[in-house]
Amino acid sequence: MRTAISLLALALAMPPAAAAAKSPDPQGATCPWKAAWASSQMLPDVANALPAGALDNATLRQIVRPSIAGSYLRVRLSNVFGTTPLRIGGATLARSTNNASGDIDAATLRTLSFGGAAGAIIPPGGEWLSDPVAWSGGAFQDLAISVHVLAEPGGQTSHPGSRATSYVVRGDAARAPMLAGATAVDHWYLLSGIEVTSCKARDGVVVLGDSITDGRGSTTNGNDRWTDFLARRLDGRAAVINQGIGGNRVLLDGLGPNALARLDRDVLAQPGIRHLIVLEGINDIGTLARQKTATAADHASLVDQITGAYAQIIARAHARGIKVHGATILPFMGNTFYDPDAASEADRQAINAWIRSSGAFDSVIELDAVMRDPARPAHLNPAFDIGDGLHPNPAGFRAMADAVPLSLFD
Repeated sequence: MRTAISLLALALAMPPAAAAAKSPDPQGATCPWKAAWASSQMLPDVANALPAGALDNATLRQIVRPSIAGSYLRVRLSNVFGTTPLRIGGATLARSTNNASGDIDAATLRTLSFGGAAGAIIPPGGEWLSDPVAWSGGAFQDLAISVHVLAEPGGQTSHPGSRATSYVVRGDAARAPMLAGATAVDHWYLLSGIEVTSCKARDGVVVLGDSITDGRGSTTNGNDRWTDFLARRLDGRAAVINQGIGGNRVLLDGLGPNALARLDRDVLAQPGIRHLIVLEGINDIGTLARQKTATAADHASLVDQITGAYAQIIARAHARGIKVHGATILPFMGNTFYDPDAASEADRQAINAWIRSSGAFDSVIELDAVMRDPARPAHLNPAFDIGDGLHPNPAGFRAMADAVPLSLFD
């Protein structure tokens, strides 16, 4: 007891400078953590998963582009869909010299730590933040995150629609300037976020969506998704966080967990977020469109369920002080996969009418009117269509971003 009292007295007697030297505050005591980049995690299907054993004693290097800068940076690794612990041997951060290759600028290399240790053991279903590192890089600067995985966990955690190339090589190559003999894959694995401390950037924007937000139709390594164009319009003043999953639905799991199921992790848990844009529902409508025996009651129920889910998203986001902006659903008549009919188009119109007129959203972002064919309003404008009647091309993505009033985020 006497020893404990003595230690307490010694601690109280320490001058503030000495205390700070022993326990530095990486945030400078004032600047909050903000999400700078993120990707939605899911369990990949066979076509998008790495071969069994590919991550046993392997280095995974992935290129990402944060949309805001900060004084300190930390990386979030994910084992959300793992069924056994994810064992990390080490990790590094560096500037990418070319986002279409695995090469890094060795002069910028920083070794990441985890609670002061070189690696970490991430439990099944969990995520793990690295310790903060000082980082002077700017917004829209490509970063290479290299992770040495000691043993592949059961169940991969992934973001298949990266529209960016990643590199896998055997052994510990986290510090290597180049990855000779690496296997290139156009997916992300185990990497769910980049966070920075910033006093300059405003609180950011999350976009919750499906393949249209995920960037189907954009250029691999081109960073020309509609969220990328929106981020560049904001010019580093606020982050735009893309939480789109290809094939995602509002109500039921499809490719990845449904929007309501992933809301907490992908939106509410992101630090420094003030705005949420919801652009989701086309896959719910399309899935019912494929069921040609659906009745009028089935269609009416779908509209009620989707708009009810929107209301739930809004309520949960508002409880966290997040403003929610409803984006109208794009036209998709003529899409050969879903083969929508008049009833499906009526569903889309009814949901869009609710978005526009219910008053539930804090604002409405009018994408339907911007993206539809003036001559055939139920169809996507051919100038913006990759050719499937559903997904925009980069010109369409730019038009979508330009349709968002930046004043919403003031």
